[in-house]
Amino acid sequence: MKNTALTHIHEQLGAKMVPFAGYNMPVQYEGVNAEHETVRNGVGVFDVSHMGEFLLTGPKALDLIQKVTSNDASALTIGRAQYSCMPNANGGIVDDLIIYKIKDEQYLLVVNASNIEKDWNWITSHNDMGVEMRDLSEDYSLLAIQGPKAVEAMQSLTSVDLSQIKYYHFEVADFAGIEHVIISATGYTGSGGFEIYCKNSEVEQVWTKVFEAGASFGIKPIGLAARDTLRLEMGFCLYGNDIDDTTSPLEAGLGWITKFTKDFINSENLKKQKEEGVSRKLVAFELLERGIPRHDYEIVDANGNVIGRVTSGTQSPSLGKAIGLGYVPTELAAEGSEIYIRIRNKDIKAQVVKLPFYKK
Repeated sequence: MKNTALTHIHEQLGAKMVPFAGYNMPVQYEGVNAEHETVRNGVGVFDVSHMGEFLLTGPKALDLIQKVTSNDASALTIGRAQYSCMPNANGGIVDDLIIYKIKDEQYLLVVNASNIEKDWNWITSHNDMGVEMRDLSEDYSLLAIQGPKAVEAMQSLTSVDLSQIKYYHFEVADFAGIEHVIISATGYTGSGGFEIYCKNSEVEQVWTKVFEAGASFGIKPIGLAARDTLRLEMGFCLYGNDIDDTTSPLEAGLGWITKFTKDFINSENLKKQKEEGVSRKLVAFELLERGIPRHDYEIVDANGNVIGRVTSGTQSPSLGKAIGLGYVPTELAAEGSEIYIRIRNKDIKAQVVKLPFYKK
């Protein structure tokens, strides 16, 4: 089990630690609902240093990225980030990721912790262009400072005007007394804030100064459990649950990051799928009766026929109702459609709704 550079701090703070993607990670501190509320209404900090970072450099770096990812990375300018996915050859997804354009001919790819080795091998297998690739995952830490008070709480730590960094833009600047930190207006919560990339040797200083600067704003450490409820309220996909090697980006509602203005791995088949239509879709639903939908619970129709499975589900802390995501046949994917979730052999009525569940 690997530790992040901050594991000892999480343990000192009394976090409940769990194994996650090969790392010893904090799942919660004071409780999921309280931590969830802190991020929705104030500011909280996640240690997500288990994520993977690859640096691609060279005149053909963009060509390689264009080949292995579905979005159009040629639209990126220096200081911009892009959400994308890597399709496999069989219509599924290798991983979803964020691509940062650091400078001309240099890009940072941030991938899911559980897929670091798989992604590295996949990109390497397609690198017949001489692109220099470096895996920085073991050397870099990542803090997600999330919530509506993040800008105000963190402004004293940097010379950059944080309010001017637009969503999915970033600056390489000073932060918490460290030079050359990536300050990125991204996150997985839907409540605004930043993600801070720095070296492992620097992150403890950053963590300490972040909590000093945020003290008067009620800043708190947040665990992975609240990260999951926050992202689910927004309908953000979680790799391994809502998307995987068998789910097409078009089935998963990721057509907006699947651009057919270029050729990429399996683009012809995906384009054909778009033209012909998909047979199933990932939908959001709310339960209309008591119960909590859990990952892998069966989704059934009015006649009790199994039509799909829940990919993610929880009791929403912000909404006070049970919500979930799951794949259903396209004819039952329209907003307002009635489906049923089989919970302990009882079929609980649910309704397909439009994302996000949580509307600011």
